Amino acid sequence: MPVNDKPRRPRPNPLSTILLLLPLGLLILNLVLTFGNSPRVSKVPYSFFLEQVQDGDVARVSVGQDIIRYQLKGTEGNIGQVQETTPIFDLELPKVLEANDVEFAATPPAGNRWFTTLLGWVIPPIIFVAIFRFFSRGGIGGGGPQGALSVTKNKAKVYVEGDDNKVTFDDVAGVEESKAELEEIVEFLQSPQRFTEIGAKIPKGVLLVGPPGTGKTLMAKAVAGEAGVPFFSISGSEFVELFVGTGAARVRDLFEQAKKKAPCIIFIDELDAIGKSRAGGNGFVGGNDEREQTLNQLLTEMDGFGAGDATVIVLAATNRPETLDPALLRPGRFDRQVLVDRPDLTGRLAILEIYAKKVKLGENVDLKAMATRTPGFAGADLANLVNEAALLAARRGSKVVETQDFAEAIERVVAGLEKKSRVLNDKEKKIVAYHEVGHALVGAKMSGTDQVEKISIVPRGMAALGYTLQVPTEDRFLLNESELKGQIATLLGGRAAEEVIFGSITTGASNDLQRATDLAEQMVTSYGMSEVLGPLAYDKGQQNNFLGGGMNARRMVSDETAKAIDKEVKGIVEAAHQEALSILKENKELLEMISQQLLESEVIEGNSLREMLSKVHPEVHVQPEQHAQETQKPLAV
Repeated sequence: MPVNDKPRRPRPNPLSTILLLLPLGLLILNLVLTFGNSPRVSKVPYSFFLEQVQDGDVARVSVGQDIIRYQLKGTEGNIGQVQETTPIFDLELPKVLEANDVEFAATPPAGNRWFTTLLGWVIPPIIFVAIFRFFSRGGIGGGGPQGALSVTKNKAKVYVEGDDNKVTFDDVAGVEESKAELEEIVEFLQSPQRFTEIGAKIPKGVLLVGPPGTGKTLMAKAVAGEAGVPFFSISGSEFVELFVGTGAARVRDLFEQAKKKAPCIIFIDELDAIGKSRAGGNGFVGGNDEREQTLNQLLTEMDGFGAGDATVIVLAATNRPETLDPALLRPGRFDRQVLVDRPDLTGRLAILEIYAKKVKLGENVDLKAMATRTPGFAGADLANLVNEAALLAARRGSKVVETQDFAEAIERVVAGLEKKSRVLNDKEKKIVAYHEVGHALVGAKMSGTDQVEKISIVPRGMAALGYTLQVPTEDRFLLNESELKGQIATLLGGRAAEEVIFGSITTGASNDLQRATDLAEQMVTSYGMSEVLGPLAYDKGQQNNFLGGGMNARRMVSDETAKAIDKEVKGIVEAAHQEALSILKENKELLEMISQQLLESEVIEGNSLREMLSKVHPEVHVQPEQHAQETQKPLAV
C-alpha cells in the first residue's frame, strides 16, 4: 500500500512572529522619538563658550555633569541659538556667569522615563524568547524538527514506498540464510493474523550482526522495500547530542511516531553506540550517564510501546555484538540475532553478477573466476572491485570492462597501488626476485596448497617490493596441523631463498616473520596443537568477533608455562624454516631459472608460471591453505 510519510512543513506560529516584530517596532519608535524631536545643537570648545559669556552673548546656561547647554541672546522676534560644550573642572564658572548677568542652573535629574525602562528591562527577555522559538522551529518559516534547538525531536529518516532508490531482496545476494530469516519478518508485517491466530507472538526486535561491509544496512532497506510499510532509519549516535536528556527524549519521540504509523519498521544502525554493556565483562564498568539513560529508555520502550494489534518491529545492526548490554539481547526485546557473514564462492558470484549489471562487461569476462580469486571479500569489497575495474577500463580508453581490468583491480585491493616511481637498484631487484620465487617454489611443493597465480617484483602499496599471489581452488573452513605448518613454511620460503643464494638475510622478510610467528603462537595457545602443553587454551579468547584486533593477550600463566609456550612456538617456526631450506636446496636450479626470467620480465603469471612450478620435485609435503574467512593476503617482501 502506498505510504506518504513525508513530514509536513509546519505553519509559522503567529506568536513567534509577533514576538519578533514587537521589539523591532519599539526600537524604531524609540529612535524616531529620540532623534526626531531633539533640536539640532552645535558643539563648541569650552574657551569659545567663556568668550561668549564675557561678551554678553549668552542668555541662560544649564550646567550638567557631562555637558553644558546654553542659549544665546536672540534678536527681536527671534529665539537665540542653542549650543553646548563639554565642561572642565572650573570652580570659577558660577562667579563668571553671575558677573555677566547670565541666568544659570544645574541640569535637573532624569525623571521616571517609563519608555526607557521598558526598553531596558522588558524588551531583552522578549527578544531572547523570540530567538529561542525561532531556532527551535528550524529557522525561517518553521523548518520542522531539524532546528538547532529541537533537541527532543528524533532525527530518523522516513522511507516512503515508491522512491526511485527502492531496495528489494533481489538487490541482496550472498547471504541466502539471512535473507530467508528476514523474509519471515516481511510476512509478520504484511499478514500478522496468520501467526497470531494460532497464539504466536510477533518478534519485537531483530539484531543483524556481522563484519563491516557484509550488507546489514542493505538488508534492512530490503525488508522495508519488500514490506511496503513506513521505515524509520536512524543511527545510534544520533540519539545523544548537545543537552542532557536528549537521547531519552528522542527515543520516546521516535517510538511515539512509530505507534502512529504502525505497522512499521524502526531501524537503528550501529546499535553499540548506545547499547554498550552497563556493567563489567567488556573491560569497563559503568559508562556515560547520558548514554545509559538513553539505553534505559530504549529498553523500556521495547518492553511495551503499546502499538495495540498493529505490528512494530525494531531492526538493529552492529559489528560489535559482544559489547552489547545483556538486557538488550534477552527474549522479548531483540528476540533474534541474524548473522550476515562474508559470502562463500557461490555468494560472491551472485554479488558480482548483481554489480556487473551496472557496468559494460566484455565478452571474455569470467565472473566465476573472479569470485574464486576473491576469498574473504565482503559484499562492499566486491562492489568496490567492480567499480575499480570500471575505472581502470575507462582510464585506458576501453568501452567495456575486460578480464585484465578485474585482475588489476583485485591486485590493487589485495596488494595496493603499483609504485612505478619506486626504482630498485640491480642488487635489491635481484634479492626481491629470489625472495618471491622462494615463496612460490615452497608453496608449489606443498601438495594441496593454494595455486600460485602470479609472481611480481613491481613494488606495490606502502612497503611491498614484490609479491606472490596465491589463489585458493576451493573454500575451506577447517585446517589441520600439517596444513598450518605448511603455511608457515611457505611464509618463510622467501627468507630461506635469500640464505640459499646469497648466504645472508635482509629486512625484506619482516612481514613474513610476523605472520609466521603469529600463526605458530595460535597453534600453541588457541588450537592446542602442542604435545608438550596439551589440549589447553592459553589465550583469553577472541575479544572482537568481527573487527579483528590482532593476537589475543595470554592468560595469567606461570613462568615455566610461558617458557614452554615460547619454546614450542620457536620449535614450530624453526622446523618450517628448515623444511623450506631443504626444498629450495633440492630445487636450486629451478629457483635460479625462474628468478632470472622474473628479472627480465618483472611479472610471471598464468599457464607459463604453472608450467615452471610443475617441475618441482613431486614428493608429498605439508600443504598450506588459506582460510576462507580471511581476506586474501599476498606474500610480500
